[in-house]
Amino acid sequence: MYDGQKVKIKCDIYWAQLSKINEMSGAYQVNLCNLSDAAAEALEEMGLSVNQDSEKKADMGKYITCKSKNKPMKAFDVDGDEITEDIGNGSKAKALVGGYDWTYKNKKGISPSLIKLVVTDLVEYSGAGGISADDEDVL
Repeated sequence: MYDGQKVKIKCDIYWAQLSKINEMSGAYQVNLCNLSDAAAEALEEMGLSVNQDSEKKADMGKYITCKSKNKPMKAFDVDGDEITEDIGNGSKAKALVGGYDWTYKNKKGISPSLIKLVVTDLVEYSGAGGISADDEDVL
């Protein structure tokens, strides 16, 4: 059971969909990645599951996915101003993470909740890798 504990972590941001619902999950979401061993341990002590897929998601290291079904998530720059543009993969951030209890069809657990996200090094979002349908070398 979640006890209200919060952890401040350094992370890399991947697949940030803070103001647009992810079609697969039906929620706003962001992956907080490349967590240090100490951050991963602190999150696990809160009862959260830390993921790692060294084959399919090697560039993400240890990570958690924060989701919100009901309201968009916000990100801020180091001056406290809200970031309204899309955030690119590999952006650096500090995040304050809590948790919440859930129950679904006889299963229960604790999921991470993003309390605050401060982007310290913003990587410009470039869409689908800068690919254009007009490129002459398209096969």
